[in-house]
Amino acid sequence: MDQGFNTAADFLPIILIGVIIIALVILLTFIPVALWISAIAAGTKVSIFTLVGMRLRRVVPARVINPLIKAHKAGVDADTNQLESHYLAGGNVDRVVNALIAAQRANIELSFERAAAIDLAGRDVLQAVQMSVNPKVIETPFIAGIAMDGIEVKAKARITVRANIDRLVGGAGEETVIARVGEGVVSTIGSSNSHKQVLENPDSISHNVLNRGLDAGTAFEILSIDIADVDIGKNIGAILQTDQAEADKNIAQAKAEERRAMAVAEEQEMVARVQEMRAKVVEAEADVPLALAEALRSGHMGVMDYMNYKNIGADTEMRDSIGKMTEDDSDEE
Repeated sequence: MDQGFNTAADFLPIILIGVIIIALVILLTFIPVALWISAIAAGTKVSIFTLVGMRLRRVVPARVINPLIKAHKAGVDADTNQLESHYLAGGNVDRVVNALIAAQRANIELSFERAAAIDLAGRDVLQAVQMSVNPKVIETPFIAGIAMDGIEVKAKARITVRANIDRLVGGAGEETVIARVGEGVVSTIGSSNSHKQVLENPDSISHNVLNRGLDAGTAFEILSIDIADVDIGKNIGAILQTDQAEADKNIAQAKAEERRAMAVAEEQEMVARVQEMRAKVVEAEADVPLALAEALRSGHMGVMDYMNYKNIGADTEMRDSIGKMTEDDSDEE
C-alpha cells in the first residue's frame, strides 16, 4: 500500500502542471493577451478587462483593436466605445477608420459620426473620400434629340463628378445624374433651330446643361460636362411627313371607296326601279289586247279605228328601225 501511495504522489505534480497549462491555454484563448500586448506596444491604452468585456459582448476584439491602433498611429481621434458600437451596429470599422485617415490626409472635414452614418447607409465611405480627392468620370450612352428642322442628333457626354460628403446620406446616385443630364441634352438639342447649330457648337450643350444645377439633391457635385461625340441620326421630320401623307392617302382612299360603294348602291337601286317600271309596262302592254277586244266587243271602237291603231304602231316601229340604223352608221363613222 505504501508503495502504491508513493507512486500516485509522484504523478500528482505532473497532473497539476497539466491542469495549469490547460487552464492557461483556455484563459489565453478567451483573453487576447497578444492583442493587448500589441496595443500597449503601439501606445494605445486598452485595459485587459475591456478585451474581456468585448468577448462577453460577442465582439471580435481584433476587429476593434487593430483599427484603433491604426487610427492612433495616424493621429485620428477615435475611442474604443465608438468603434465597438459601430461594430455592433453592423458597420465596417476598418473601412471607416481608413476613410477618416484618408480624409485627414486630404484636409477633408469628416467626423467619425458622419463616416459611420455613411457606412451604415450602405455606401462605401472610403470610396467617397477617394472620389472627393480624385473625381470620377461618368460616360453616358448616346442621347438622341430632335432639332427644330426635324433632324435627329445623337450626343454622348462625359460627366466629371466629385463626391459630396455632406449629401452622401440620402443623396441620389449616378443614375439620377445621368438621367438629368440626358434630359438637359435632349432639351438643348430640341431648342436649336437647326441641327447644324449643334454640330457647329457642341459646347453649347454642355454650357446649357451645366448651368441648370443638375447635381441638386444628389450625392455628387458636377464639375464639368463635356460632349464626347455628336452624330446625325434619322430625318424624323421627313419620316413624320411621309407617315402623315400615307395616312392622308389611306383616308382619301377610304372616302373614295365609300363614295364608290354609295354610287354602286344607288345604281343598283336605279336598276331595280327601271326593272320594276319595265315590269309594270309589260303588265300594262299585256292588258292592251284585252282592252282592244273589250272595246271592239262593246262597240266603242270600230274596225277602221283598229286598223289606224295598227298602222300607227307599224309606223312607229319603222321610225325606230330607221333611227337605230342611223345611229349605227354614225358609230361606224
